Amino acid sequence: MGSSQTEKPRPHAVCIPFPAQGHINPMLKLAKLLHHRGFHITFVHTDFNRHRLLKSRGPAALRGIPSFHFETIPDGLPPPAATDSTQHVPSLCDSTRKNCSVPLRNLINKLNNAGVSSGVPPVTCVIADGVMSFAVLVAEELGIPGVLFWTTSACGFMGYVQYPKLVDKGLIPFKDSHYLTNGELDASIDWIPGVNGMQLKHIPTFIRTTDPNDIMIDFVLGEIERAHKATAILLNTFHALEHNFVDAISTTYPNTYTIGPLQLLLNQIPQNDLETIGSNLWKEEDDCLTWLDSKDPNSVVYVNFGSVTVMTPQQLVEFAWGLANSNQAFLWIIRPDSVAGELAILPGEFVMETKERGLLANWCPQEDVLSHPSIGVFLTHCGWNSTLESICSGVPVICWPFFAEQNTNCWCCCTQWGVGEEINIDVKREEVESLVRELVVGERGRDRKRKAMEWKKKAEEATACSVGSSYIGFENVVQCVLKSNVVD
Repeated sequence: MGSSQTEKPRPHAVCIPFPAQGHINPMLKLAKLLHHRGFHITFVHTDFNRHRLLKSRGPAALRGIPSFHFETIPDGLPPPAATDSTQHVPSLCDSTRKNCSVPLRNLINKLNNAGVSSGVPPVTCVIADGVMSFAVLVAEELGIPGVLFWTTSACGFMGYVQYPKLVDKGLIPFKDSHYLTNGELDASIDWIPGVNGMQLKHIPTFIRTTDPNDIMIDFVLGEIERAHKATAILLNTFHALEHNFVDAISTTYPNTYTIGPLQLLLNQIPQNDLETIGSNLWKEEDDCLTWLDSKDPNSVVYVNFGSVTVMTPQQLVEFAWGLANSNQAFLWIIRPDSVAGELAILPGEFVMETKERGLLANWCPQEDVLSHPSIGVFLTHCGWNSTLESICSGVPVICWPFFAEQNTNCWCCCTQWGVGEEINIDVKREEVESLVRELVVGERGRDRKRKAMEWKKKAEEATACSVGSSYIGFENVVQCVLKSNVVD
């Protein structure tokens, strides 16, 4: 039944994530929370990821409901040969900033022209991924709030904010191609208020180039500059965990809000029509949860390097034999595209030797896995979603960062928060064996577990109904930012 003339239309948020798995997941959580607060939601995928979602989750994946629907825009890239692989990140960054403004503007015009009688109220705000800042410019043209949701950690975002200063100081791009081995990465970053011990090697890895015209440095510089045009900046973190980074960010971007962990806010919502709406671009294998049921508490190593990390065949073999030699049970998620340029194939001897205590899968429902009582430690790439999910579950981590701000997260896990240990990028089976055994059954593992449980409690306190810092932050975003131009 159509709206009566006296019934005011819902506020309408257009949510547009960067088109990669680790960005889509938190944006979908935020969209569901806003829907619960009365917003009409239009969630924007790229055409390429629409096809991937339909393949992984079935034909109903993007059906939505009348007040939460999906639209798509092109990303400007030719379709890749491998339809189950993550697209090349630099190409995707360059293409979205150059090619997505017009399709987004056309989409919003289409939504606005639909008319309230169609059940689609006028668009009242745009929420864009932190690296999709073109959407904020579109919102500015339309005279509505344009909010940036940086799906990184606060420490990771702080690292990106340093890029202009690093260029001004002549530290990047590097002058010498030997910067990985000649000590340049050990240079101290000593100018961030409240942040001690950070070095150039802890800054997000896109600085690691000698090319003055590098796409990613230029891209980050542009995104950091345009972030000043956002009505607000949202971070999926909580103040107690990253207060020093959040406070430093707020001196440059005053309208910064911590609203995480979003999953803990979302857990407070009663079951509803959005339960079945998911965002995994690979088909989840739920059998692993049944397998975990058969294991002792805190006994299983969960191994997952996320949706983007690729390794060499030799690195894969070193991880495999490190896990085998540790004699610990493990659940290892290996995407088909985990190994650069070829299928991820493990040695037959490894598979035979570990078949009684190891389980291999292509993808899994990670939050359910991490919260399972049998999980003792998480061997991770330190993407922010994975890091935050491990903190919410009280699970310590072994860190093998791959790129972007993952090494910043790793540094914080190991030196700031006390929940992790780092594996050298040049991974050796002896180091994997030693760290896995130590964190599952050793004294260091008990210490890291204790710290992880302390942070879990603080995450729950931050999202506590009506009183938590992130709960209040989310309420302020809704009332003071997203509804600032909506007449009640």
